Amino acid sequence: MKTILLGILFVLVTFNIQAQTPTTIIPNDQDSRVITTGVPFLLIASDARAGSLGDMGVATSVDGFSQQWNPSKYVFSETKSGISLSYTPYLSKLVNDIFLGSFTYYNRINERSAFAASLRYFSLGDIEFTEDEFSDPLVQRPNEFALDASYALRLSDQFSMSVAMRYLRSDLKINTGDTEAEAAGTFGVDIAGFYQSEEEAYNDFNGRWRAGFAIQNIGPKFSYDEGGVENFQPTTLRLGGGFDFVLDEYNTISVTTEFTKLLVPTPPIYGTEYEYSDENGNGEYDEDIDVLGDQISTTNGLIYKGEDPDVNFLSGMFQSFGDAPGGFSEEMQEWTWALGAEYMYQDSFGFRAGYFHEAEEKGARQFFALGAGFKYNVVNIDLSYLFSTSKVQSPLENTLRFSLTFNLGTGTYYEY
Repeated sequence: MKTILLGILFVLVTFNIQAQTPTTIIPNDQDSRVITTGVPFLLIASDARAGSLGDMGVATSVDGFSQQWNPSKYVFSETKSGISLSYTPYLSKLVNDIFLGSFTYYNRINERSAFAASLRYFSLGDIEFTEDEFSDPLVQRPNEFALDASYALRLSDQFSMSVAMRYLRSDLKINTGDTEAEAAGTFGVDIAGFYQSEEEAYNDFNGRWRAGFAIQNIGPKFSYDEGGVENFQPTTLRLGGGFDFVLDEYNTISVTTEFTKLLVPTPPIYGTEYEYSDENGNGEYDEDIDVLGDQISTTNGLIYKGEDPDVNFLSGMFQSFGDAPGGFSEEMQEWTWALGAEYMYQDSFGFRAGYFHEAEEKGARQFFALGAGFKYNVVNIDLSYLFSTSKVQSPLENTLRFSLTFNLGTGTYYEY
């Protein structure tokens, strides 16, 4: 009996001590909810047509730049092969030597297959370093590029799939005499699919459905230093659908929408644990009533809410669907959406408009875009212009983008 009483007394004393010194975790950073990755230039629309439709292309009709969005579309091309070039100035209001350029070649091998190769190059311009007024400046030109190759196969009359391999090289480290400054390199894979229905007759017009998906930049993390911070690639899920209103043999209006999500872990909310005096005895920390005491956690920070982002890229892809500290509502904020429309006359002139939306807590990219396309003989010329609608100014605001496509073997195939 005496032993039992001593045990009960010990439990009560322990509980009393714990009640007198409760703890709380104070978040160190609650506002940093933007997901960041390495080589973010891969997320920039490199061609004017996609830019004018609100940075979309996974479910639009095939063009020379489908390599960036959905290579599966190449097996629906009426042109045997083509070469596409684009130039996009970046931060043009501040400097004139930062740009994104791309080159693409595609070839429809036969009725059921096609291949393509492309190069995207992002230059951050010339950066000068001067030790003093008597020294010659050291000029550095940081840059990144992606080299792609894809193969597409038509699995049925209306559906195709593709796989693409990509080599990435990011040379952003500034070499100012440190021989250890090296470029980072890695590889990635894309898997995509595209559906395009036959043209069907409706009451006052004909119509055609389109749908597409793509999982892009699937690949390992990379770092610039041995044992340094590892960066996720911008692994991206794209889902889209659209409809073509074929009004007559000369006029077609296409409407397309696209939804996008980064398959990268969401940064958790970090915090530090403190003791506090529970003045009103409710067991919760009340900022205006209770008083903080000694700090308990002295490390760089504990994960306060969310999941640990230090995982491999495959685990990160699956984790990204349910790791937002804010729960389901924050997960939905991580989806971006775009809506675009395109009017084509005789397949020789087009006018385009689009809108892109991203939640303010996740980057606040929101903009309208306008564009036009012209076809002369075997050459397509596309232009686009962007108007930001967000409080955060876009680096591409008031920027005119150009794209050229040279169609080789026009009319070899009939799809429409």
